[in-house]
Amino acid sequence: MGHPQMPVLAQVLADMDYFKMLVWPGGGYIGLILWALSVVTLAIIIQYFITIRRGTVMPDLVRQQIQGLFDNKQYREAIEVTATEPSLLSYVVHAALTEAAHGYASMERAIEEAAEEKTTNLLRKIEWLNLIGNVSPMLGLLGTVWGMINAFMEIVEARGIPPADRLAYSIGIALVTTLLGLAIAIPSLSVFAVMRNRIDAMTNEAVVASEELIATFRPAPKGSE
Repeated sequence: MGHPQMPVLAQVLADMDYFKMLVWPGGGYIGLILWALSVVTLAIIIQYFITIRRGTVMPDLVRQQIQGLFDNKQYREAIEVTATEPSLLSYVVHAALTEAAHGYASMERAIEEAAEEKTTNLLRKIEWLNLIGNVSPMLGLLGTVWGMINAFMEIVEARGIPPADRLAYSIGIALVTTLLGLAIAIPSLSVFAVMRNRIDAMTNEAVVASEELIATFRPAPKGSE
């Protein structure tokens, strides 16, 4: 036998205006700020998933092209290609090639330094997600505190229990901004962690691939013919 209040609850949910509840006047001005921040966060996440991926950081075609130039001893052409190609792999290999005149050890150091520099730049870029993930809950908490202050002020001004709609509006601001702040923070921090691990993995892969590419410059062991 069904619960007698279930049809009433279903009707209440059907009659709710979610725009008024979640957008305006839902979370008030702080809620609007959080909605704007959510749009910015979504745009940043999409951009990072497009730009920070293996196809742009470690393109296989570029690696094959560089390897082909090395096999044909076209080192000047390799320098020109890696200087213009924007991937992390090209940047690291180009740094190594510019140090070829100073010996193989200098090329290895150049690889490590270039990879560290690029990694730092990429990590600094995704730090925006970490910042948003930490600021948005605090904005939500600010809205919560402001909403509760308004709710108590309504009670004081009414010298008792104020009209339900006025009290519900103030409390609604508190609840909606908390919800929005958490809704922004959770995906922001999650994507930040995923991107940080992805950057570390691709950087290590780029270092290994670069060392394999410049292996042709390694001096032969003493005593070998």
